[in-house]
Amino acid sequence: MEVKLLSYTLNPKKVIYSAARQCYSKISAYKIYTNQEKLDLEKLKKFISHLVKRGHLSPLEHVNFTYSATGISRVCTHQLVRHRIASYSQQSQRYVSMDDFQYVVPKAVKENKEAEENFIEAVNYLKGKCRQIREILKKNPQLDKEKINQDLRFLLPQACQTKIVITMNTRQLLHFFSERLCLRAQWEIRELSARMLPLAKEVLPEVFDLAGPKCKKLGFCPESADDCPLNPQKK
Repeated sequence: MEVKLLSYTLNPKKVIYSAARQCYSKISAYKIYTNQEKLDLEKLKKFISHLVKRGHLSPLEHVNFTYSATGISRVCTHQLVRHRIASYSQQSQRYVSMDDFQYVVPKAVKENKEAEENFIEAVNYLKGKCRQIREILKKNPQLDKEKINQDLRFLLPQACQTKIVITMNTRQLLHFFSERLCLRAQWEIRELSARMLPLAKEVLPEVFDLAGPKCKKLGFCPESADDCPLNPQKK
């Protein structure tokens, strides 16, 4: 798995500050934004931290983060796109041939040699069948590569590796981390979120130093997870 931060909103602290101040100011956000040279950086950081602690989060929605994620499975992206206040651009299995697809072996399977051997055998069997069916379908002159690919997708396992671009605003990222850094989240999307968080924290530590699983903010585990140290039933 590889996660990279492609871009983020220019001058994010100034944008958040201007948006927040607009709620209480007679002058425009543009004037607030352009007059911030006089504002002390430390005061700006404290102002943003105060916003987050108060729960005044709408100004955060004006700052976006765009990530590139590769080497994750279709299982992971099926969970990822459930976060609907976001934008996604994913590698197509129609336009990109998957005859020799790479795949993710789940942790529990990898830890058991016999299970891993059977898993790899099953995946290789599907690879072979994909190639075999492709050769059969290529005999039909009415089917081009794209039409064949779009139907061969039905045979591809969810373990297939994929590549995806993810854009979320800052408020949505906080929610994403609160859900997906939870110990009850599936291991792969938890790993994805764990790699995304420090990249965002480098840009906006005032916001993302406070990010984490929802139990961090609540002070208890709402999922009653057996392995969560904040599970009230364990006290």
